[in-house]
Amino acid sequence: MIDSEFKLPADESEQLLVKSQDTTNPDYGRDPEKRDMESLFQYGVINLDKVSGPTSHEVVSWVRKILGISTAGHGGTLDPKVTGVLPCALGKATRVLSALLSAGKEYVGVLYLHSVEPQERIEKVFKLFTGKLYQRPPIKSSVVRKLRIREIYYNKVLEVNENHVLFRVGCEAGTYVRKLCFDIGEALCSGGHMLELRRTRVGHFNEDDSLVTLQNLKDAYTIYQTEDDERYLRKIIYPMEKMVAHLPKIFVRDSAVDALCHGADLAAAGCCYIDARIKVGFQVAYMTLKKELIGFGTVSKDAMFIFKAKSGIVAKTNKIFMERGIYPRWAEKRK
Repeated sequence: MIDSEFKLPADESEQLLVKSQDTTNPDYGRDPEKRDMESLFQYGVINLDKVSGPTSHEVVSWVRKILGISTAGHGGTLDPKVTGVLPCALGKATRVLSALLSAGKEYVGVLYLHSVEPQERIEKVFKLFTGKLYQRPPIKSSVVRKLRIREIYYNKVLEVNENHVLFRVGCEAGTYVRKLCFDIGEALCSGGHMLELRRTRVGHFNEDDSLVTLQNLKDAYTIYQTEDDERYLRKIIYPMEKMVAHLPKIFVRDSAVDALCHGADLAAAGCCYIDARIKVGFQVAYMTLKKELIGFGTVSKDAMFIFKAKSGIVAKTNKIFMERGIYPRWAEKRK
């Protein structure tokens, strides 16, 4: 149960409309939870606990070496001293990481104030730093230092002990919490800087959800190799569909899947279930009836229009992740 006080965009509940009911052929595709290990090494994601010290790039490099794969990527860079949740996608699943940009992130940190301030005053200033804020990335950053807008979903003081302020913040991807701490210190007219920081959530990836260390991963992979026992590794590597758990979705019938895989746009006739949250311009995830991720599209109509439409294009295809040929072509299926 999510505390209403600490809600990220990823916490919005799915509301599916049944446009048409259809069955899925068990001969084609596979439930993501039932993929074999080799498939998970190409279409999986790990909820990794980054330690203080190495860069995010170094951590991902170690994951590649442990699993013996050529490609891996992370969902959101953490500074070397920052710890916590670092989603790590494997193989071809790295292309899905962009979905996490809209999920929201949460951090717990310690702000050190340069002078002691009353807790009531600190809490009032923290509340001011919510909503859409202007931020300029700090000098030591990996992006161009241009003024930009980032949204703070919640920003709460948990405890104050003299100069130390323990806080929790939920924010949009790309928010610099170090800069947020500096700005709060300026607003208090005392000055301040971030002392410690830990990321506790990235969308549906959190500390309570099988967060694992590199050592856990190494041990599980060693058992898999030496004892042919994949139980421990399966508890660590999730299907890539976990990265799109928060996105509005359109579930399509089997006969429409291969056309999408060949780059076709989505037609109303291919839709079975539609998320009621969908509005014009939204990015949606195309899903099979077995809950496999097909790709991303941008909808040109809202949910109710798609629900009622009998024909016509309703979404433009942007990215496809599923391989061609997994589902049969419509013409072949009719034979």
